[in-house]
Amino acid sequence: MIELINITKTYEINKNNVVTALKDINLKVEEGELIVLKGASGSGKSSILSLIAALSKPTSGEVIVDAKHISKLPDNFASEYRRDNIGFIFQKYNLITTLSVKENILLPLVPLNPDADEANEKLQRVMDMFKIEHKEDAFIKNLSGGEQQRVAIARANVNNPKIIIADEPTANLDEKLSLHFIEILRELKALGKTIVVATHDPLFFGLDFVDREIEMHNGVLV
Repeated sequence: MIELINITKTYEINKNNVVTALKDINLKVEEGELIVLKGASGSGKSSILSLIAALSKPTSGEVIVDAKHISKLPDNFASEYRRDNIGFIFQKYNLITTLSVKENILLPLVPLNPDADEANEKLQRVMDMFKIEHKEDAFIKNLSGGEQQRVAIARANVNNPKIIIADEPTANLDEKLSLHFIEILRELKALGKTIVVATHDPLFFGLDFVDREIEMHNGVLV
């Protein structure tokens, strides 16, 4: 499903300063697998997520998803790949506070220009799934943290993506909301989603439905 082969990623800060974020990474994630990338901030977890999502390209090596070499995709095709395959769950939700719940969830569908019936069917499916239907017309700025979390997860799933990427998803949540998010992950895995979570939150460690925990340190897999 997802394969990273001999991946190195460097960033040039200036002419005399090059930072190596990832060093010779080899990682394979099977379809329907849920893996947790764990490690301190700066260990390289987010860099791996960025490569899987084709938000950045490796300095060397290959990223292959569903037999497609996504690390070589031109930017416009990379955007299509993300739209069709990836659901993002961000640390800070990245919701537009001046829009309603409905409008935020529907945003990923805009490039597809679906007809009204199709869009509404997809909207209702995820609002029911993540129990946010009663807030359809509410503005994001008027929601609680837990409600905003559910909107963000519904938005990530409105296109029914194969892959869910979650980057430090509980960093801004209290323990109760973090545990609720973990139960939602359990449900998404049961639906057959392939899920990659980057976190240093110990609540994710030792969960019975996580297939693998992979530790990172200074850009390498430990």
